[in-house]
Parts: sequence; C-alpha cells; structure tokens
Amino acid sequence: MTGYTIRRARREDVGAIVRMLADDQLGAARDDPDDLRPYLRAFEDIDADPNQALVVVVFRDEAVGTLQLTIIPGLARRGALRGQIEAVRIRADHRGSGLGADLVRGAIDESRRRGCALVQLTSDVSRVAAHRFYERLGFVPSHTGFKLKL
Repeated sequence: MTGYTIRRARREDVGAIVRMLADDQLGAARDDPDDLRPYLRAFEDIDADPNQALVVVVFRDEAVGTLQLTIIPGLARRGALRGQIEAVRIRADHRGSGLGADLVRGAIDESRRRGCALVQLTSDVSRVAAHRFYERLGFVPSHTGFKLKL
C-alpha cells in the first residue's frame, strides 16, 4: 500500500490508538475509547521512556495502525537486549493491506539497530489468524506464557 507513513505516536493519536485496541474480541472487554484519561497518563510515561517506541501508521492524516516496541535489558543471554512487540493493531478497513507486516518488520529493524539479540511477542491463544501472521514473518512459537491479573 502506498501513501502511508510510520512515525512515533503523538498525544493526539491516543484516541485513534485506543479505538483500534478496543476494536477486536478481546479489546472490546478491556479498553474504553470513551475515557482517554488513563491512556493519556500511560502515553506520557511511554513517550518519556527511551526504551519505548509507540508508533502509528498514518494514511491520509489518520492513524490506521499501531504497535508498541519495548527494549528490555537483561542478564540472560550474556546481558542481551530484547525487543518486545505488543499491541499490534490495524484499523479494520486497512487490514490485509500489508501494513501490519510493515509495522512488525520496522520493529524488528529498530530492535536490530538498538543491538537486541532477539525480538519476542506474545499473542492470546484465541488469535489463531495472528499466530499464522507472526509465523509468516519468521516468528517461532517457543514458550508457554503465564499471566497473573492483579
């Protein structure tokens, strides 16, 4: 798809990002685009952290995709850095256009540029189509994840 750009997210993009997060079977129960206050507070923290990259895909002056990349320092793997990809979303009317793949490849490139030894992500077990998408991009299912809600 031509005519789009990928750039760092801005405060004014938060509403569009939250609408994308809420526009799926899991996000609909977790995210509320009608109350942006908690998201704006989180955005300020993300934007101020040099180990965070929250990006958007912009098409015709509208954010139509998003992704968050976190660079995680660690002791394992000889002190290797890891890139953690989260919250990959493409607005429904732009899905299937290749934007998601471009976003993820951009995050991989940024992780490589920052010296990461690997890039990782998690995906809910119910997102079977997303699993196929990540595998097409070279990701390998390798771990079992666990969460504890607080």
